[in-house]
Amino acid sequence: MNPVTMYSKETCPYCVHAEQLLHRKGVANLVKIRIDENPGELKNMIERTGRRTVPQIYVGDTHVGGFDDLAALDREGKLDILLSQ
Repeated sequence: MNPVTMYSKETCPYCVHAEQLLHRKGVANLVKIRIDENPGELKNMIERTGRRTVPQIYVGDTHVGGFDDLAALDREGKLDILLSQ
């Protein structure tokens, strides 16, 4: 299974929903980068993704985007494929 990395904040409901969806898909080792605990990671996230909102999710080296993007991939049946690569 591809590694999954998620930039997040503790108080972000979309981050919680994204994490729940990933767990339902069998992702056991989600790497969470908390930008609220480490403000330097916010700068890294913006440089890496070009976006300022959380969550920002990577599956392997592929930038998925936020929760809406993740959920859309799941509805289209593409998330399982991406996770299994």
